[in-house]
Order: sequence, then structure tokens, then C-alpha cells
Amino acid sequence: MTDETPAEPRPVPVSNGAGTEEYKERGVALRVFIYVVAAHALGAFIWLLFELGASAQK
Repeated sequence: MTDETPAEPRPVPVSNGAGTEEYKERGVALRVFIYVVAAHALGAFIWLLFELGASAQK
């Protein structure tokens, strides 16, 4: 037999918030913001192409 003492339970690591509902909501809000900005930038670019095309000499 060995003289092993029972190991103390390891402390539970403190969560940094990853995986919590609040963390996921923030991620979704950030993604929506990025998509809205990207969609507006694309729309502005297409609008610029139409404006330049309309004023081009024919």
C-alpha cells in the first residue's frame, strides 16, 4: 500500500464570460452592426456607380 493522501479538489476556474448568454448577445449585436455597415457601404458603392454612369458622356 502507498501513503497517498487524498488530493484536494481543484478549484473551479473563474469564467471569463465566454459561453454565457450575455457574451453571446454581445457577439450577435456586434455581428449585426458589422453587417449593417457593410450593407450600407455596398449600397453606397452601387449608388456611386449609377451616378457615375448617368453622368458619363455618351
